Amino acid sequence: MTESALLQLALLIAPLALVAIQLTGRWQNPREAVSLLAATALFAVVASLYQPVLDGREIAVHWLDLLPGLALAFRIEPLGLLFALVASFLWIVTTLYAIGYMRGHGEQNQTRFFGLFALSIGAVIGIAFAENLFTLFVFYEVLTLCTYPLVTHAGTDKARQGGRVYLSVLLGTSVGFFLLAIVATWLLAGTLDFRAGGVFAPDSDPALLSVLLVLFVFGVGKAAVMPFHRWLPAAMVAPTPVSALLHAVAVVKAGVFVLLKVCLLIFGLDTLKSIPATQWLLYLAGASILLASIVALRQQNLKKRLAYSTVSQLGYITLGALLATSAGMTGSALHIVMHAFGKITLFFCAGAILVAAHKTEVGELRGIGRQMPVTMTAFLVASLCIIGIPPTGGTWSKWYLMLGTLEAQQWLLMGLLMASSLLSIAYLLPIPLRAFLDGEEPPAGGAGKASVIREAPLPSVIALSITAAGCVYLLLFPDTFYQLIKAGI
Repeated sequence: MTESALLQLALLIAPLALVAIQLTGRWQNPREAVSLLAATALFAVVASLYQPVLDGREIAVHWLDLLPGLALAFRIEPLGLLFALVASFLWIVTTLYAIGYMRGHGEQNQTRFFGLFALSIGAVIGIAFAENLFTLFVFYEVLTLCTYPLVTHAGTDKARQGGRVYLSVLLGTSVGFFLLAIVATWLLAGTLDFRAGGVFAPDSDPALLSVLLVLFVFGVGKAAVMPFHRWLPAAMVAPTPVSALLHAVAVVKAGVFVLLKVCLLIFGLDTLKSIPATQWLLYLAGASILLASIVALRQQNLKKRLAYSTVSQLGYITLGALLATSAGMTGSALHIVMHAFGKITLFFCAGAILVAAHKTEVGELRGIGRQMPVTMTAFLVASLCIIGIPPTGGTWSKWYLMLGTLEAQQWLLMGLLMASSLLSIAYLLPIPLRAFLDGEEPPAGGAGKASVIREAPLPSVIALSITAAGCVYLLLFPDTFYQLIKAGI
């Protein structure tokens, strides 16, 4: 099979999986087998393109011309392949986790869940391999629309309210800012194609480019840059596998990936450095990092604490991209990978605790490590990954981000990254430490109930163990992703 055919196949696997899931929806085991098979097939196809991309081969397909120069087209570049590799692998693990969670928690509408999850991954692949801003925008909007029913999956008033916030913020920013930025780019540069070094002429007006950059940063609402971050905590009403999709596999990663790609392939590093707005947007990203960390520290609901942690960690990626340095871009791209594995593990653990122990508050988790040792060990490993210390891969991304601030001589931002890491220690590490070391039983359960607490269903435990092991693997073998990042930058 040719490489272009493999690209076509990668784009079509998820939509075909949606059809197969609907056809097998009446039978639980075949439906879930289809989900796992499709996820594994997608990862295998994407992984087979790794070496050709590193070798510099051009892999592209053209679907449709709407207007001259405005096409629905796809081309694989290294950073897009990096994003697709992470998303397709985590689709396998999240599907495995969801089988245990959805059955263990007795969730309704499971066929709809697995079908829309597949469609969401299909949208992610479209974003990752988009050749131009128009194609990217189409799949960006598809991702918003097909994840909305997942956010409102429970069907309660609270879920519908969370879904309204989710939809209004993401559609409002994309139509009000992102689309406007795309049209302005078309008028100013005469193209929407992604190009190495950027698309704008050297004599472009810096003030106009500043306005464009602001529109892009605020328009990509999925990156959750403050003040357009409210959708993320609001969406925590969704089932935990959906939270994992939002925070690690698809939605927020799509947002920061788009920002990374716009900074690198629409503006270019040299142009980005010369834009006046870059400096204050850097400080805005820094403020998002710090403020979200402080808010996370105050949250007693576990999923909300993790949600605000995500807002903070996304600020790291945005900041690294706006530094417009090689080290900063490397740190941002690596953090997409490292945060994906760390945060998905944390959400898997939160869901496992809910299913097995029916606990949702941080204060209820004291002593729970004795009943759920595998889950809380995974939580500890993932916390270290988010903080950015050994023995986890988060060490590398934080290291390159610090080098980026050093390279750009942004001493204040360097100090801010250090302060945020200390805050992440404060809001994450006490949870597993108290779970293992605190002598009290979980306060709401009493001695009798505490004794019957066990681990979550086996598929969920296997999934969170895999992603926790991935956090350690990324410290020891980061080169797979680093080579792609080096080729992309």
